[in-house]
Amino acid sequence: MTDRTAHVTWSGSLMEGAGTITEVGSGAFGPLDVTWGSRAEESDGLTSPEELIAAAHAACFSMALSHGLAQGGTPPDKLDVDATVTFVPGTGITKIALTVRAVVPGIDEPAFLHTAQDAKENCPVSKALAAVPEITVDASLA
Repeated sequence: MTDRTAHVTWSGSLMEGAGTITEVGSGAFGPLDVTWGSRAEESDGLTSPEELIAAAHAACFSMALSHGLAQGGTPPDKLDVDATVTFVPGTGITKIALTVRAVVPGIDEPAFLHTAQDAKENCPVSKALAAVPEITVDASLA
């Protein structure tokens, strides 16, 4: 079992206030500033929870896909993964779109697409985000 931690401070109201992701347990990043405006409008160089979710989902999906391909005897040379998280104020996260372009020697397109779909459905972050109405994957071999 592994626990991961993060610490955030927030001051003020939602609309006028501001927060800082002051640190994460690993020390890998921080501080990162966040505001309602950076979440619901333009980022202005600040982050948002949805941007961090996109990063987490892209990383988790990459790991799951790499593992699935290797288990099938075709480890990837390279996976380029993008994740786009759509946030609608007042509604929440409405969609996550994963896109992967891959170099995988020895695999055909149908087998690759099946493995990508399986990774999308079964990576731990996808499972944690199961309440999101739509999670898609656009996968292709380079």
